[in-house]
Amino acid sequence: MEAIEITGYLAAALTTAANIPQTYIIIKEKSTAHVSVTTYSLLLLGTALWVVYGIVQMDWPIIIANSISALTSLIILILNFTSQRTINKIHKSVLPQSIKDEVKKTKAKK
Repeated sequence: MEAIEITGYLAAALTTAANIPQTYIIIKEKSTAHVSVTTYSLLLLGTALWVVYGIVQMDWPIIIANSISALTSLIILILNFTSQRTINKIHKSVLPQSIKDEVKKTKAKK
């Protein structure tokens, strides 16, 4: 594998992983107050266009990385428009108990 291919795969992995921390914070804190709808809408549109480009070029790294990025952007936008009750359910079902306990301790200190 050439250095430029490694660079491409590394770039794909990093940009794909970029939305995961935001999704985690939304679920952990049970809040979307800090999410920019404009930013994530533009990111979703951009990554969707990259997927189209990847399909036309038959470039699987572009297709896979941007499909995952588009999906995580879409999840963030959906969470932004869902009810607090739904986010609470996700919080209860997804996060490990140790993180839930940490959230409770942090809120109790405030």
